[in-house]
Amino acid sequence: MTFKEFRAHKVVGFLSNRYVIIFLLFLIWMLFFDENSYINHRELDQEINKLDKTNTYYKTEIEHDKKIINNLENPDSLEKFAREEYKMKRKDEDIYIIEFDTINN
Repeated sequence: MTFKEFRAHKVVGFLSNRYVIIFLLFLIWMLFFDENSYINHRELDQEINKLDKTNTYYKTEIEHDKKIINNLENPDSLEKFAREEYKMKRKDEDIYIIEFDTINN
């Protein structure tokens, strides 16, 4: 196969057109090397998704904490919370904390 026969082939003739070559170089540049390349956009989209997940997590935690705060406005539930979480007691009480050993010897 000579060079003329090789160049006469449809695909080779199309790809050897200077406009096609320039377009392919432009396309490669825009996809991989440009500041706004596809790779950068993909990384930024992943970061946006991660931030959205953390945003929804913190919103649900805020709602949960608001419910706890509203519940603590009642003096009985405030006392219960203080006893359970902070091991607080009244002046005339004794508290015994029993911890179970979960390791089997």
